[in-house]
Amino acid sequence: MFGPYVHNIDPIFAELGGLYLWWYGASYTLGFLVGYFWLRANRVTLHFSDGDVYKLIIYIAVGVLLGGRAVEVIFYEWPYYGEHLWHIPAIWLGGMSTHGILLGSTIAVILFCYLNQRSFLEVADVLAIAAALIMGFGRLGNFIDGQIVGSLTEMPWGVKFPDHEGFRHPVVLYDGLKNLLLVPFLLLIRRTRPPTGVLVAHFILWYGFLRFFVDFFREYRSSMFGLPPGQEFNLLMTLIGVGMLIWLYRKARHAKAAESPPGGEAGVVTGSENGLWLKRIVFVLLLLLPTIIPSDWTQDVPERYGARHPGMTHSAIYPPIRN
Repeated sequence: MFGPYVHNIDPIFAELGGLYLWWYGASYTLGFLVGYFWLRANRVTLHFSDGDVYKLIIYIAVGVLLGGRAVEVIFYEWPYYGEHLWHIPAIWLGGMSTHGILLGSTIAVILFCYLNQRSFLEVADVLAIAAALIMGFGRLGNFIDGQIVGSLTEMPWGVKFPDHEGFRHPVVLYDGLKNLLLVPFLLLIRRTRPPTGVLVAHFILWYGFLRFFVDFFREYRSSMFGLPPGQEFNLLMTLIGVGMLIWLYRKARHAKAAESPPGGEAGVVTGSENGLWLKRIVFVLLLLLPTIIPSDWTQDVPERYGARHPGMTHSAIYPPIRN
């Protein structure tokens, strides 16, 4: 028999050189590792060399960090950042957007495919399954940090989060479970050998559509066009997913004959291995960088974690912030 849970998990797992290392940020590191090993496992299908695998995961990692930060700054916290432009690159102060992560990684994959003459839809189909798993891990990181909360609830699984009144829906666990359930769903679709692009279209559709309902339990602190900004993105993803599926299946029906996969025969690996050691170094650095990212709004970090961690000082790392 379970009842309401009081969240008392310390979101900081270590301190290094005056910077705090966060469980939420570590979920990015885990996600990048999952992405790397998933690409390695599918490199024959994609006709990738080891260098291609490293190159693509580096593109994705950079896209995730830049996209997540940009959308958070522009759509969620611009009233603050408009007055504190110098804090925009300070990822250790907090502030990343899930929709920005998806947007940034998508742009990164498009850029990689364009520069390396690859099929975007083929690569995206392979990545869709890993993306669902990674987003599930990311939500676990959100829950550990305890800073994204749902609305008040009297349900027996309600959670008392730090610095929030009453028991709340653990909305990030709802979303994380939704993401993890997409993995077997997408694997089942892949077994039917659908037209190229259908897997990623299903991911976009169901991620946005199901999250639209999950987010009704979330407590947002800003709005855009009368709806919370996350809901705007959820609706847009749903429409994009539906549109892609209609287009892809129509395209498949009108195909005159089945085409062999581009890139040569199965097992043929293309791509240059030049500079492989440098790519490995860059990838390791990108694995370490996210650990300094907290799961919180930028303006909340100094006040909230200063109170919860009396040893913290705001002098250099956390400059005074006023709403």
